[in-house]
Amino acid sequence: MTVTVVTLLKRRHGMSREDFRIYYETHHRRIGERVLAGYATRYVRRYLVPLDGTDQSGDADVVMEIDFPDTATRDACFAALADPETQAMIAEDEERLFDRERIRTFSVSEAASELP
Repeated sequence: MTVTVVTLLKRRHGMSREDFRIYYETHHRRIGERVLAGYATRYVRRYLVPLDGTDQSGDADVVMEIDFPDTATRDACFAALADPETQAMIAEDEERLFDRERIRTFSVSEAASELP
């Protein structure tokens, strides 16, 4: 059974949406791919733009989704991510990109409707 983890991320203060997305996709994404390789089956970034065009203080800028084949693999990945060198590499890059105090990670359970 697939296990999904979702993280809500906010860009650091003073960074434009465009610069945020460019940096994430050209640099930070590659770190994610490297540390998730061998564990995750899917790594997706969904960039959010308010339909009314107005940023609210609680808004996130991206929803990151990671799928794992099972709970054991997710847990093994998180254990590997706890390695001090890996943590330092990720944290250093996150400082360039995110408001780190606003990072929120969730385990997802899904319910789907069948529509006509």
